[in-house]
Amino acid sequence: MIAGHLVASNGKNTIQQQVHMTEPHLWSVDDPYMYTMITEIRLNGKTIDTYSTPFGIRTIEFRADSGFFLNGEHVRINGVCNHHDLGCLGATTNERAIERQLQILKGMGCNGIRCSHNPPSPILLDLCDRMGFLVMDEAFDMWRRHKTERDYARFFDEWYERDLTDLVVRDRNHPSIVLWSIGNEVLEQWSDAKADTLSLEQANLILNMGHSEDQLAKEGEMSVNSLITARLTEIIKELDPTRPVTAGCNEPSPGNHLFRSGAIDVIGYNYHNQNVPSVPRLFPGKPFIITESVSALMTRGFYEMPSGQMMTRPVRWDRPYFNETFSCSAYDNVATPWGSHHEENLIFLNSQPFVAGQYIWTGFDYIGEPTPYGWPARSSYFGIVDLAGFPKDIYYLYQSEWTDTPVLHLFPHWNWEPGQQIDMWCYYNNADEVELYINGKSQGIRSKDSEHLHVVWNVTFEPGTVKVVARKDGVETASREIHTAGEPAQIRLTPDRSKIKSNGTDLSFVTVEILDKDGNLCPNADNLVQFQIEGKGFIAGVDNGSPISLERFKDNKRKAFYGKCLVVVQNDSRKGKIKVKASSEGLNDAHIILKCAR
Repeated sequence: MIAGHLVASNGKNTIQQQVHMTEPHLWSVDDPYMYTMITEIRLNGKTIDTYSTPFGIRTIEFRADSGFFLNGEHVRINGVCNHHDLGCLGATTNERAIERQLQILKGMGCNGIRCSHNPPSPILLDLCDRMGFLVMDEAFDMWRRHKTERDYARFFDEWYERDLTDLVVRDRNHPSIVLWSIGNEVLEQWSDAKADTLSLEQANLILNMGHSEDQLAKEGEMSVNSLITARLTEIIKELDPTRPVTAGCNEPSPGNHLFRSGAIDVIGYNYHNQNVPSVPRLFPGKPFIITESVSALMTRGFYEMPSGQMMTRPVRWDRPYFNETFSCSAYDNVATPWGSHHEENLIFLNSQPFVAGQYIWTGFDYIGEPTPYGWPARSSYFGIVDLAGFPKDIYYLYQSEWTDTPVLHLFPHWNWEPGQQIDMWCYYNNADEVELYINGKSQGIRSKDSEHLHVVWNVTFEPGTVKVVARKDGVETASREIHTAGEPAQIRLTPDRSKIKSNGTDLSFVTVEILDKDGNLCPNADNLVQFQIEGKGFIAGVDNGSPISLERFKDNKRKAFYGKCLVVVQNDSRKGKIKVKASSEGLNDAHIILKCAR
């Protein structure tokens, strides 16, 4: 209890109080301990209003030579960028849907979220506080210069001060926030800051293909763009002097007008791995983080061989790419021209100890930006996790590198044409070697090395069983089998939670799998599944992770995509039970019961 302060009727008073804590329980990514401050308003000794402020206690430091430190301990930021949409639920805010995304990301070892590229929902930040994520809170995607005709640049001059102030005042008590970002790839990195001076094509050319030297700021120059940078940073520092300021930049030169301002505390590059080793020389004494990385492309369940063939799609941002599959290989062998492959990027960062970390583009697929394709593609291929929340194979690479969770992930599936040459990949940890068997016959022993974070066997398909065995010091530590699946015969329903709250907003995400008669996943199944809901709930959305499906997200049916789809069930505020039934022509039905309670 802290001593109270008197405020006159209809009066106003600013109060400053100090609390001394001798041994605070520190907030961290592994132990995100939260305190609560209760503020009370009393009238004649009676409490008439209260306000609760959750907060955490921790220290942060970005060092130029060794990266990020949390409570004095070195922590590599292993983060992802995420858009705000929630897949089939759309651009909405639902606590359980956001929590599920964060749980999936936490499971692969992710410890950071970049809010791309707008102020986030407070619910996201509350969850990051409670779950232990290191957040880059980002204010703007553009300043004065437009990226599209009707974007925020129309309002920047009039609203930037109010909007940035509101963001910082609203969010500054969140211990999860470790960086403020004042912009993402703003065109003010280059010389001309007047709105509408560049066409969209010219803007993209600068963003993706470089610049001319005359677009950069000279040493000692304080251009209008640099002054904007300094002003935005000044606003933040006046409201919160405890956190550094960065920006996601795709101009790596010190002549970048944002960098030339001297106001940026932590240098941030979007991509440009080739320029990263020069950072200590070009920006002496400045900490550094990769604000956006990778931009690899994948479709869950689709495999393009030979897997060792590294593909760039599109070859350039302005050259249309077409492939009748509208798919990108899940082998981690397709990337954009400005990005890199996941494994390549991880190996590179492991060799750069001064880098504080990275935020990968992206954690989840999202609606829009279906690079490298046009219509009918309508959602992204960038995610480590697909739009429905099903992890792609690359998820297990990160899990094997970023966590102590035992990993032995063998892919792809084992349903091919007899005699077809197949590349079998494996991500693993906690082992020295792995050995592959086809129908009991060894295909050889493989081990990772400093230049490879996976192993591969090129084998000839024959129906049956493919098995991988992991060993450490000659002792088997784990094994995994994949069987050739027969014809689709049944449906399996697996809810992420069988008991949800009866609050009208809670959700259960039910995975729907097409299986053969023996219970093996049918990896190429695309059966149409019908859903029936009885009881205290309704269907909030359906999805399957396909970036080209034009099926409705709000429906009672969905086709399987590579053997899987999803139905999201929402409580209707009543206590009781929800029965979920799934049926498909020619398959055995399946049903589950969900419980709804306070």
